[in-house]
Amino acid sequence: MNEPIPTLEAFDEASLDKAFAALEKQARESAAAMDGPEAVEAFRLEWLGRKQGRLNDVSGLWLKAAPPEAKKLLGQRFNALKATVDGLLEQALGAGPSDAALAAEAIDITLPGTQRLTGAEHPITKTLNEIVSVFAGLGFSVGVGPEVETDFYNFESMNFPPGHPARDTQDTLVIANQERRSLRDRLLLRTHTSPVQMRTMEQQPPPVRIVIPGKVHRNDAADATHSPIFHQVEGLCVDTNITFSDLKGTLDHAMKALFGSSVKTRFFPSFFPFTEPSADVQISCIFCGGKGCRKCKNSGWIELLGCGMVDPAVFAFAAEKQPAYDPKKISGFAFGMGVERIAMMKYGVSEIGQFYAGDMRFLSQFV
Repeated sequence: MNEPIPTLEAFDEASLDKAFAALEKQARESAAAMDGPEAVEAFRLEWLGRKQGRLNDVSGLWLKAAPPEAKKLLGQRFNALKATVDGLLEQALGAGPSDAALAAEAIDITLPGTQRLTGAEHPITKTLNEIVSVFAGLGFSVGVGPEVETDFYNFESMNFPPGHPARDTQDTLVIANQERRSLRDRLLLRTHTSPVQMRTMEQQPPPVRIVIPGKVHRNDAADATHSPIFHQVEGLCVDTNITFSDLKGTLDHAMKALFGSSVKTRFFPSFFPFTEPSADVQISCIFCGGKGCRKCKNSGWIELLGCGMVDPAVFAFAAEKQPAYDPKKISGFAFGMGVERIAMMKYGVSEIGQFYAGDMRFLSQFV
């Protein structure tokens, strides 16, 4: 323990140099004697403690008692001493354990650490994100909704009235014990992401531009290209003066963004209850360039998605809560595509069940 801070009798430069040199010598001797973490902490408290530290005593005894003409000289030497003490403390803290302490450790720090494998997006997730990003670049936002839906949102509001034969193509899985509810309130697993279109229109007046990615369920037998659980990306665009040409231009751009600028698109009349007119979209075969091969059944074209102009009956359901959806004043288009089908094409997968098997040998190909 060092002696208490003495009282200064003179404040000339020579006296100040002598006094501060003595304090610096004490600090260096104390630092040299440190032999462990406890000694380092004791040194810190002795010199830098707020209440009983030696530098605090110097400030109280010397700085406050100094005449005005000596305060600058004293302050310069005080700052230099504090910097020296801080440096001694940092040196002690950064020195680390001694060689003897390291030698006593049981852990061999030269051994390699545990290697953690870098994860990667599942091919379905990756494909879904790619599709969404293409439409995000066109100004579409993302819409989401529940997987457990009511019959009203899944079927009726999408122009599938009770008993309509089109319901047979979307045989779904229903929640048990729903018999006491009215048909439109019965719960089921959604067969498409179209209910989010209606939920969005009920909450937001036009204009609307959304894409809706998500999981859907149908009571289908599993085979090489079908699964009772799969993923869809649907889109909806509603505004004034939206035409079929807008729909064709949007989808042509999206297909080129996904499969390359050389891909061509063509549209064939089709039927969907919630669009009129409706169309199936085909793209030129990405495997043979449209020349004809086994994968396109020698036609040069691959059917990929469905689309159409939104049926006025759908707008009529939305107008019950949002009067702005007057089919006489607005129009819109919708489209939908299966994510698994596109992923199978992009990555050359022939069996849809491989996406869900959790086989790391298969999934590691996409890292």
